[in-house]
Amino acid sequence: MQKMQYVYKPRALKKIWDFYRNVAKKYKNAYDYDDMERNIRSAVFDGTLIEQSLHRRKPTLSRWQGWHMATNGRWYYAYTIEGDTIVIQDACHARNMY
Repeated sequence: MQKMQYVYKPRALKKIWDFYRNVAKKYKNAYDYDDMERNIRSAVFDGTLIEQSLHRRKPTLSRWQGWHMATNGRWYYAYTIEGDTIVIQDACHARNMY
């Protein structure tokens, strides 16, 4: 299997960052900057498992039609494949999948 490269579009990174920033705002006493940073890093890393342990699925959101989708249970990733590069176009936390 060839080595895939992963590229995050700014929209996908912003969705991940915004989600955990909002969690930090809401739960100020129980969730700190270190938790936020760890969760963001984990969500971004999990995107690099697309097409390896996170398998391709049919998109469930209409705005993702034409792209592929993968999930790790917490995050859903919309992506395209361009040669040996996986471009992560968008991300959505499981709580926001509707």
